[in-house]
Amino acid sequence: MKYYRINNRITARQVRLIDENGKHLGIFNIEEALRLANEKNLDLVEISPKEEPPVVKIMDFGKFLYEMKKKEKGLKKKGKEMKTVRLSLRVGKGDLEVKKNQILKFLENGHRIKIEMILKGREKIHSDLAKKIIDEFIKSLPNIKIEQQLLIQDGRLTTIISR
Repeated sequence: MKYYRINNRITARQVRLIDENGKHLGIFNIEEALRLANEKNLDLVEISPKEEPPVVKIMDFGKFLYEMKKKEKGLKKKGKEMKTVRLSLRVGKGDLEVKKNQILKFLENGHRIKIEMILKGREKIHSDLAKKIIDEFIKSLPNIKIEQQLLIQDGRLTTIISR
């Protein structure tokens, strides 16, 4: 979270003032700007400290912080979350259709999908068959982008796809 100077912590002598409605009021002395903010029972917040003179805005700082945290939290949730779908060597056609529909739903919501197949015991010698199953399954999915090519490690085949 970005640090903001508010009220008496603003060090500039003159500031470019914006009111609570976003209207540009002009250049004011800091004392005058603080007085205007106090009259409205709001805070004076330094928005752009690197400008000359710095830009300050009259606003309710607590409400502003709440909105920023809420927006930040929403962005984190909407970020591309990784979903995992597991296939097996003995997967049936009906099961593949269910997995396909599940993946399409995840893709619509903007998630990345990790498709994996874990080979156990004697299945490990059939990694070529597992690779073929995963490749055919990926080809059956419309409008996808392969982010990570099929990777085979110790009987675990993984690939990552997205929209």
